[in-house]
Amino acid sequence: MELLLFGYAGARVLAFPTSAGRFFDWENRGLIAAIADQIENGWIQVCCVDSVDRESWYAYAKHPAQRVERHAQYDRYLHDEVLPLLTQGTHDPYVIVTGPSFGGYHAVNFGLRHPLRVNRILSMSGLCDIRMFTDGWYGDSLYFHNPVDFVAGEFDEHRLDQYRRLDIILAVGHDDRLRPSNEHLSQVLHSKRIYHRLRVWNGFAHDWPEWQRMLQLYLGGQN
Repeated sequence: MELLLFGYAGARVLAFPTSAGRFFDWENRGLIAAIADQIENGWIQVCCVDSVDRESWYAYAKHPAQRVERHAQYDRYLHDEVLPLLTQGTHDPYVIVTGPSFGGYHAVNFGLRHPLRVNRILSMSGLCDIRMFTDGWYGDSLYFHNPVDFVAGEFDEHRLDQYRRLDIILAVGHDDRLRPSNEHLSQVLHSKRIYHRLRVWNGFAHDWPEWQRMLQLYLGGQN
């Protein structure tokens, strides 16, 4: 697995690409440039990871259970290899997970699955309900990688308190077809008394210029 690291100090940012994207997309499509001042000032370090979407959720020739299992391997890679790389020798343990489009799903899913390892979740035009990728199939393995389900099904107050310490920002366009899944997750979070911010942008807002602006507005937790 390849990745790119930007910065020398500050909070750690785990940056996911778009659908089936690559580790260099953030740099090539202007997202790194959009937050260059934060990187240069030592406020953040950004780790742009690769994806295995074509081997998992987008591997339509595979049974959905196999797609989920491949994604679960990816989740373990992020947790067991990438996070230790990001946090080794640091004096700033703050971790942000973020991504645009399908990267927003990865950010939300990973952050909510590992709330003790993450501090802020920023989803930009993200998907919050993965069931559209499983051809109607459902099982326990899917449940634990579908944020609208596993948060709704959580009743342990200790675990819910872990969610409540997170800073969660869901940014999505009003005309984006993924807005309903963001609103669904927002309703679930409200029902569990988990503070978060749902930010609905005018129009479609599902493209690189809008994601650049979202990063500038929300990566630091403002607005």
